[in-house]
Amino acid sequence: MPEKTLSRLRTKDLTLIALFTVLTAVCAWISVPVPAPLIQFTMQTFAIFAALMTLGGRRGTYAVTAYLLLGAVGAPVFSGFRGGPGVLLGATGGYILGFLFTALLYWGMTAKLGESLPVKLAAGTLGMAAYYAFGTAWYLALYAHMGKPMGLLSALGYCVFPFILPDLIKLALAALLAQRVGNYVR
Repeated sequence: MPEKTLSRLRTKDLTLIALFTVLTAVCAWISVPVPAPLIQFTMQTFAIFAALMTLGGRRGTYAVTAYLLLGAVGAPVFSGFRGGPGVLLGATGGYILGFLFTALLYWGMTAKLGESLPVKLAAGTLGMAAYYAFGTAWYLALYAHMGKPMGLLSALGYCVFPFILPDLIKLALAALLAQRVGNYVR
């Protein structure tokens, strides 16, 4: 079912956006450290995908944006109960900011191609590629700026390759959740 084209958000919409913003923060706090420097497995990406697939591109993008803005002003919504511009300007900040590109890409694809499950999965997968690309470019630029240049393959080995399978699983789980609760939300 296509999203409504109304530009006005209802109270229900705002409530759902807030709910998924909070869900993203809680999921960011659920983390498993891995050997790579400053990188952790979190459930944050599950919540991003769940917001987009359940709420749709528009409202999901608003939830992602609200999450990023909360973190930018210092609310401890990022992994490790961290927040503030320092996190966004740090080594993992590019991946976090990349969630906005993921959301915008998802919104654009589903607006043009519809909200069938294959489109949602394709948009989510391309969204993963977007935050991986933005985050890895950020990571490389940051390390080069600090005088510790790193090769692309090394950065991908630390920041992308270990996360592809878990993120695909989170994407599938988010799609399952969206299928289950989507009718109640729309």
